[in-house]
Amino acid sequence: MPSTPYDAIADWYDAYLRQNPLYAEVILPGMLALAGDVGGQAICDLACGQGFIARELARLGARVTGADISEKLLALAQDYEAREPLGIRYLLTDAQDGAALPSAAFEGVTCGMALMPIPDLRATLQTVRRILAPGGWFVCSITHPCFQTPHSRWVTREDGLPAREVSGYFDEVYWTSANSSGVRGQVGEYHRTLATYLNTLVEVGLSLERLAEPQATGRSAEAVPGAREAPSILLMRARAV
Repeated sequence: MPSTPYDAIADWYDAYLRQNPLYAEVILPGMLALAGDVGGQAICDLACGQGFIARELARLGARVTGADISEKLLALAQDYEAREPLGIRYLLTDAQDGAALPSAAFEGVTCGMALMPIPDLRATLQTVRRILAPGGWFVCSITHPCFQTPHSRWVTREDGLPAREVSGYFDEVYWTSANSSGVRGQVGEYHRTLATYLNTLVEVGLSLERLAEPQATGRSAEAVPGAREAPSILLMRARAV
């Protein structure tokens, strides 16, 4: 099993998810809205981390399997399961091959904010396609590739409004942010163009059904006012064809 930098930051990452309003106010509700009614469905939360999406799916009545490469994040997920038994099964596996996951076994697959740090996007999406039952759905969230580039930044216009300045969009590279208080400052991620994400979905046999670009509100907008002007998150729903 390949090593993962998330093992070194597991406790920090767990606290970060609980404290950062972006996850509770933007990412989680956006993904659940795209997933729709999950009651009774067998769902795999791929690259599940400490299980923040898996737990909510289970609370909504889904039969959930969580899979991740990080032993320490899975240990945290198991601790949550012990405190609030939801019937979630957690498996140690690399999303790039999903060796522990059976083929055509799930009606839905979710992947929350995890495609960006994984080196092989195509292999990961091939795993998604393989484990989905015919006609099954896939919902994921990523940092918005059009606005969250290695050289993008928030600036203030002359009228005082925030704006996003972007450069280097076409350079598909691994990068680490200078801001150590965020995930990209801790473990980095792979920047890919929007076309790369969408074309790879199609090429592995997933048909795009819907995109969402949530506008930040509430505490998320207070923390990053510019997120009212340009989306920081892209949500996608696709279906196995």
